[in-house]
Amino acid sequence: MKPLLLFLGLVVAAVSSRAADRTPLLGVWKLLSYQTEFQDGTPKRATFGEHPSGYIVFTGEGRMMAVLEAEARKVPSSDAEGAALLRSMFAYTGKYRMDGNRWITTVDVAWNPAWHGTEQVRSFELVGDRLTVTSMWQPSVVVSGSPMARGVLVFERVK
Repeated sequence: MKPLLLFLGLVVAAVSSRAADRTPLLGVWKLLSYQTEFQDGTPKRATFGEHPSGYIVFTGEGRMMAVLEAEARKVPSSDAEGAALLRSMFAYTGKYRMDGNRWITTVDVAWNPAWHGTEQVRSFELVGDRLTVTSMWQPSVVVSGSPMARGVLVFERVK
């Protein structure tokens, strides 16, 4: 009986520590800025404009959701304009796990099916209610020509 109780205690401790690792990120965060950096040294730019909008949400159950869009998006008047809107936003969700100052999301739903089943790695720095997020280097899905790029995003905790 003692080994079983010891095992159960270790399982509860492990689950509790995983949840505790998520604590700083839990909640809703509003996007303040989004800059794209390019691996080839091209100057970084505000790919979604100076005033993009969006949110990222982290739940205690280990799910994250993000939706971001460029400023001044307009209702399309043609199929071509509708297709172009995909380059002015992104959205994805999945289960996430923590690894120090990084979280890794296993994507199960995304605006771009190429992300389904991928692991999206984000590093972060949290200072007060400001969250700075840096994505991994990967071919850009929102910049023409798909250059190797990463995003640097700043969020503020929603109160």
